[in-house]
Amino acid sequence: MSFSVVHTRAQNGIDAPAVTVETHLANGLPAFSIVGLPEAAVRESRDRVRAALINSHFEFPARRITVNLAPADLPKEGGRFDLPIALGILAASGQLDDRALDGHEFIGELALSGALRPVPGALPVALHTRREQRALVLPETNSAEAALVRDVTVHPAADLLAVCAHLNGEATLPAASTAPRPAPPPEGVDLADVRGQHQARRALEVAAAGGHNLLFFGTPGTGKSMLATRLPGILPPLSDEAAIETAAIYSISGQPLDPQHWARPPFRQPHHTASGVALVGGGSHPRPGEISLAHQGILFLDELPEFDRRVLEVLREPLETGRISISRAARQAEFPARFQLIAAMNPCPCGYLGHPDGRCRCTPEQIQRYRGRISGPLLDRIDMHVEVPPLPRGGLREESGAAPEDSASVRARVGAARQRQLARRDSLNAHLGPAALKACCRLSHDDQALLDGAIEKLGLSARATDRILRVARTIADLDASEDIATAHLGEALSYRQLDRAPRA
Repeated sequence: MSFSVVHTRAQNGIDAPAVTVETHLANGLPAFSIVGLPEAAVRESRDRVRAALINSHFEFPARRITVNLAPADLPKEGGRFDLPIALGILAASGQLDDRALDGHEFIGELALSGALRPVPGALPVALHTRREQRALVLPETNSAEAALVRDVTVHPAADLLAVCAHLNGEATLPAASTAPRPAPPPEGVDLADVRGQHQARRALEVAAAGGHNLLFFGTPGTGKSMLATRLPGILPPLSDEAAIETAAIYSISGQPLDPQHWARPPFRQPHHTASGVALVGGGSHPRPGEISLAHQGILFLDELPEFDRRVLEVLREPLETGRISISRAARQAEFPARFQLIAAMNPCPCGYLGHPDGRCRCTPEQIQRYRGRISGPLLDRIDMHVEVPPLPRGGLREESGAAPEDSASVRARVGAARQRQLARRDSLNAHLGPAALKACCRLSHDDQALLDGAIEKLGLSARATDRILRVARTIADLDASEDIATAHLGEALSYRQLDRAPRA
């Protein structure tokens, strides 16, 4: 037989589209060509495959070899096609039993010795292979990642010889076992470390329960960053589906996957010198950025006004849609980006506006210019703006009263509130659409009058109003209340502190 077909997969964003490797051997002068929109690394596989076959003691056919990577209009990149191309040549030349090829998919880069090297994006490949009900053969280094997907047969292999022996029935590659989902280890930091700051702690609990965006502002050293970094400890573990989706983003990014932490919501903290591409992703071959790596988790932006304003503006659309689409001349890729934005900032350029010792000398114009680095549309998309004031003297000393509540206790209430939201609308309150918001956030006549008064006094936009209602709904869920009460609405309004004029 001079023709063979091998199944594999390319990488396009978080997707793994199917690719068919068709190999044909014809008479004529020896030649080796690869067609089907291959990029440089794929074209170079000709030399890797030839050396790997010879060093694995196979015969490299001295014929005209044509390899077609179908579909022809899908760009192919990387060394992931080395293994299927080598198998296609062996099957077309009769050195390999091609009957077993249909039930398998193959990915892997070949070393010149025939050993298999890992490739990025093994997890999305395993997800798609499961849908096709095929077995997946891949390098040993990728096996733990692919085994996170349940109900798929994964065969890790060390080299080309082991794969061929498996397909010829001479030996069997062991199937990677799906490891049981481990319980996430305890966080190294705890909310009990935070002294005082009762309103900020409460705001953090509300934000965690409803998935709301939160901005802390206050003078230096009041605990803004300390509070933000303790948010992951009060969030419940991710569901299997959410954890797999998050792990798939890390897989295509080449980021390491820690089996002990993969079910924990990610926490990303880029420096304020980060570019727009670093945040949203990009490049000639689109790769996910920080907002996608924070999918199903937290994106923490410390010193928010120090970020370039144009960089911050790129967050506006993903905050609304939960996705980011990156378009380039040759291709387009879409990545999920349903993240929770937590930010921290000083109240003024010197940082000491409102400090009891009165050391701030910033003028109202300077304060307005500083806060103007954050645009109104972006600030509108942050549900809660909470001041973290300086602690009074002695506030950090141990008190004889009750100890601060730890993360585990808060996490239990957050988990219960989230269960109520998911049972009601299968969505966190922060993500409620217009129809669901209208159905879940009905107000009494007096409460509606209270909200209308706040809208007029603070000049709130329709978006800000909706976000206040979502926060009020979350506060009611924390109280296990079916309806939004006046106290819930009043607390939600108290979390819009930057909508008021700054203190001089």
